[in-house]
Amino acid sequence: MVIFHGGATMSSQTEITVRLACFGGVLALVALAEWVAPRRRLTLGRRRRWPTNLGLVALNTVAVRLLVPITAVATAELAESANLGLFSRLAWPFWVKVMVGVIVLDLAIYLQHVLFHAVPALWRLHRLHHADRDFDVTTGVRFHTVEILLSAGLKLGVIMALAPPVLAVLVFEILLNATSMFNHGNLGIPRWIDRLLRWIVVTPDMHRVHHSTVRAEANSNYGFNLPWWDFLLGTYRAEPAAGHEAMTIGVNTSQKTTA
Repeated sequence: MVIFHGGATMSSQTEITVRLACFGGVLALVALAEWVAPRRRLTLGRRRRWPTNLGLVALNTVAVRLLVPITAVATAELAESANLGLFSRLAWPFWVKVMVGVIVLDLAIYLQHVLFHAVPALWRLHRLHHADRDFDVTTGVRFHTVEILLSAGLKLGVIMALAPPVLAVLVFEILLNATSMFNHGNLGIPRWIDRLLRWIVVTPDMHRVHHSTVRAEANSNYGFNLPWWDFLLGTYRAEPAAGHEAMTIGVNTSQKTTA
């Protein structure tokens, strides 16, 4: 049972149902938008790529359910009820804790992403995500199973250490999945809208640079949800050198990590 501020509760099954509904809804909406207004012509097409990418989603979902005994939201409830972590010692208003919790968790995911590029052993796992030769909504859910399990372990450790509000963790989990699919979308967003959006969220044009075969470009724009960390920590790159239509997506066989 997950407990929210004020005593409201949510069962673990309801949590999973809510997250799956949000996942399916965003996936369908972005896929439809890609079909209506695509940014680039696909080189391989959906029929050759989607079975693999969506098959990985199914495999990873089963692996997490079988091998990770507790969800992120349930971990937050456990830490909160045991009065563990940094947030339990802060006398901030609840909604301030929720907002700060979402922001701090997003920073943790940014740093994790940098780590998976910087450490050769982790890059060998993460390169499966970059090996997709096209860039669309399913690229945002294409990850190695071991990477997903390691990421889950790191996330649970951060939640236990910080103990952000349960609501913050639920919001963050939904946002992380939704923005990952959005910013991997093959979406033809007008440039002026993109310029405004990328102040508050990572846009497809911003993140597409990260999937370039050019090493300097692949080692930039690590953010999944909030773009601020790239701006503040010097990893932001506005555009690919070849332009979005001409850039090559995938992994260059000579491409190395930042290490």
